Amino acid sequence: MARQLNVETERYPIADAFVISRGAKTEAAVLTCSVRDGGVTGRGECVPYARYGETLESVSDQISDAGPDVANGMGRADLMSAMRPGAARNAIDCALWDLEAKLSGKRVHQSACRMPPRPVTTAVTISLGDPETMATQARANAHRPLLKVKVGSDNDIARIHAVVGAAPNSRIILDANEAWTEENIHDNLLAAAEYHVALVEQPLPAGKDALLNRIPHPVPICADESVHTMEDLDALAGLYDAVNIKLDKAGGLTAALALRDRARELGFGVMVGCMVGTSLAMAPAVLLAQEADYVDLDGPLLLARDRSPALTYSGSLVSPPDRHLWG
Repeated sequence: MARQLNVETERYPIADAFVISRGAKTEAAVLTCSVRDGGVTGRGECVPYARYGETLESVSDQISDAGPDVANGMGRADLMSAMRPGAARNAIDCALWDLEAKLSGKRVHQSACRMPPRPVTTAVTISLGDPETMATQARANAHRPLLKVKVGSDNDIARIHAVVGAAPNSRIILDANEAWTEENIHDNLLAAAEYHVALVEQPLPAGKDALLNRIPHPVPICADESVHTMEDLDALAGLYDAVNIKLDKAGGLTAALALRDRARELGFGVMVGCMVGTSLAMAPAVLLAQEADYVDLDGPLLLARDRSPALTYSGSLVSPPDRHLWG
């Protein structure tokens, strides 16, 4: 019997508005891809992202269009060349990993990880707001070892000051989501260094990366929107100190593992991040994050409800997925 591919849209409310420099979200709209082989079904989740020209409809159509090839036995290796990087390929790739594990009885981590997987410490996100509101959020999370702080508006230095003052023992990642400018990046980076920020993520718009060549890096700078696949890395060498790998950008765990290994070869630090999705989207990323320097997989913690079964979060530690969830 040929394999059957299906895709459905699911919506999960966000506990509080998730605000970045591009706007606010009140729900996570995700696509769940399933590939059925006999009585066994593999699943993968993706989150279409408008920043990259994706919509729920366009990505759902891309997944559905791959159905005949999947039915005819297309595997992960062929998928990498048959589809372009992005959310659609991610959902299918992760569903195929899950299916392979269930058919073989061999857990995904046995192929994807060099060592037995362990819980990893994830950042917890502080949404963009006025300094006082952000300080309140930071104070409520001051017990957490790593905070990811959304910036990218006027008066970011005041935001940095407020958050660091409210959570003095937490390491801080600043994420500007491309919203800093040639005029303010120098002062913002100096402030980040003064407040002992650990990492600054994508300060300038993708395509403006060359400006980083003539700007001092008193704090390490991480590429996000500027890096999707391993083919992007050579052009970023010397401009960025680290790269943020997301499954929805890379187009699946298969491509993300290759991107991570190539990034290491070129001397980049590695961060593993996510869109706002459920535990099903985070599960393969937790395996990818086993060798990361920074982990930002708090998507389910931002939701009012997660799917069940879910990943286990204990404080800021997220454990590898149970076989009943994925892999």
